[in-house]
Amino acid sequence: MHRHFPVYSIGHFINQPDNPTAFEITHFERMAEPDVEDLHRHTFYEIIWVDAGNSQQTIDYQTYELQPQSLFFISPGQLHEFEEWEALRGGSILFTEAFFLLNQQNKDTLFALSFLDNFYANPLLQPSPTDFRYIRQTIELLSREHQRPDHAAAITQPLLQVLVAQIQRCINQQQPPISRRYVIQYKQLKQLLDEQFSQNLPVSYYASALNMTPHHLNLICQEVTGQTAGNVIRERSLLEAKRLLTFTDQTITEIAAHLNFMDPSYFARIFRAATGQSPALFRQTMSELYRV
Repeated sequence: MHRHFPVYSIGHFINQPDNPTAFEITHFERMAEPDVEDLHRHTFYEIIWVDAGNSQQTIDYQTYELQPQSLFFISPGQLHEFEEWEALRGGSILFTEAFFLLNQQNKDTLFALSFLDNFYANPLLQPSPTDFRYIRQTIELLSREHQRPDHAAAITQPLLQVLVAQIQRCINQQQPPISRRYVIQYKQLKQLLDEQFSQNLPVSYYASALNMTPHHLNLICQEVTGQTAGNVIRERSLLEAKRLLTFTDQTITEIAAHLNFMDPSYFARIFRAATGQSPALFRQTMSELYRV
């Protein structure tokens, strides 16, 4: 696949691309404009907070409107476009998976957070004014620690843990609670999908790989996303189809074959049913937006 967008580490966002930093805080009103392309992917997690101003954020073809006292979450691998950051007051917290899991062995600690690696719900959160104030206090503690010449991960990482716990509590207050175990198992499915989606494998394959029955996998997907497991699997393939149509010159037949749809006509019908557009029309529309 010939990508027409770059993948960035945290160092790129502080204009130090060779810096291997695993944690940073940037403030929009004080930062230099990062030397990054508008459309990009991350190797890290990002939590954006907005104190004032408005902005649009686009993740994988879905656009969100950020308003004051809101939070926005971006995860590794998502296709992200950030617009109008100059008009904002607020900032970003950038951290790697390794930093978040510092001194922990169990990745489920990260998977249990429903708003990170979030492929099934709105990544935009509007906490209550009181909750946003508490969250901002924790962000300020993180910022002050990080600005110290002797700043220490042993202090920063626990503060980050407090912050994400506060955010998760806000989400739990606004949404019906989802079983922690189901969230973890769903993210395990998504991790497998990211590795094997191009093989167009059935629900039974993923259920077996996760040591459960297809019925139970379907139950998990419906509980977490409101969709069947089959729809979740199909949507991952269609997301890749959208990316290939937008950012490569592969023919529709080649894309269908890449995603293991042996019949291009069937692939086109599935694509149209999901998006309301033919693959050719989708490519034309996206080319006008993203390609030169």
